[in-house]
Amino acid sequence: MFRLVHLSDPHLGPLPAVGVADLLSKRVLGYVNWRRHRGRAMGDFEAPLMAAIDAAGADHVAVTGDLTNLGLSAEFVGARRFLERLGPPEDVSAVPGNHDAYVPGASARAFAAWAPYMCGDAADTGWPFVRRRGAVALVGLTTARASGPFMATGSLGHDQLTGLAAVLAALGEEGLCRVVLIHHQPVRGATRWHKRLADAGAFARLIGEHGAELILHGHTHLPTRLLLDGPRGSRVPVVGVPAANQRTGGHRPASGFNVIDIDRRGDSWRIDVRLRQFDAPSGDYRERARDVFAV
Repeated sequence: MFRLVHLSDPHLGPLPAVGVADLLSKRVLGYVNWRRHRGRAMGDFEAPLMAAIDAAGADHVAVTGDLTNLGLSAEFVGARRFLERLGPPEDVSAVPGNHDAYVPGASARAFAAWAPYMCGDAADTGWPFVRRRGAVALVGLTTARASGPFMATGSLGHDQLTGLAAVLAALGEEGLCRVVLIHHQPVRGATRWHKRLADAGAFARLIGEHGAELILHGHTHLPTRLLLDGPRGSRVPVVGVPAANQRTGGHRPASGFNVIDIDRRGDSWRIDVRLRQFDAPSGDYRERARDVFAV
């Protein structure tokens, strides 16, 4: 059995010092949003979150984006410390989110800061990256793109989709459990238009042809469980998760993470997904939901 912990969207705070020059872009909208809304909705769960993840005894940790808020250089440094607290690069895989690419050039700075956590086994750079861990293959994608004001869209692009098709086909031939890491919700129509994955349709067609065993995403801050059609009538689970630092009592579910046990059963895989969320009275994370998929 392979145990994977999945978390996303910590939106690490507090914001570092923000200069006037930093706000001469879309960042001014994000800054206002942080001061009015997001800064109040997000807390500091790092200590109990890390303790709960450590207690889960994971073989690997996957982080599906939005570690930062405005894509500031100082935020990338703080997010690197967060990743280091989760574990060494060989035990932690990360992909960026739209907030990590908030303005042009930000995604390149994110990759420079987090490269050991966003590369293949032989330190291969480029997207998609592949990390083999026993019978499990983690496939990392980037949908992080600088978008216009009031937009939070993402895209994969032709080259990455082409590479993904080849990767999934090869890993499928090896008989590995293919776990795809992506920030944006990849099911067409499952999120608001201004937060969509622009090429979700192309992604779905690719999964329909080549398959995968599990798709993990962030972005929505919701613990959704959806399905995409795979080859030969199969169904591929698409699993979301609450924002890692979301306070209790808000419009979104409280801070949480998924504990995922992957076990081979003959010619198929048993994927057991348990949602653990912060429980204010106890100050700890408790199991809130469980879904089991046979893929």
